Amino acid sequence: AICHGLQVLTAAGVVEGKSCTGYPAVAPEVKRAGGEWVEVPVDRAHVDGNLVTAPAWPAHPQWLARFLEVLGTRIEP
Repeated sequence: AICHGLQVLTAAGVVEGKSCTGYPAVAPEVKRAGGEWVEVPVDRAHVDGNLVTAPAWPAHPQWLARFLEVLGTRIEP
């Protein structure tokens, strides 16, 4: 999830017991849903198990790279 996309995961009960990040205004919602809020730079992603989260669009390259790692994808030249 990136930015406010984390709100869907909080509503679904997915963040309970997980550490994650997103748009800063979502932090209270994550905490109320039982998740741990992690501050990361705007161009970085955070991984906890199979949950890959990032604060905003500047993190797209790193978020996608971490997401592919979680899936076990191997990209070779």
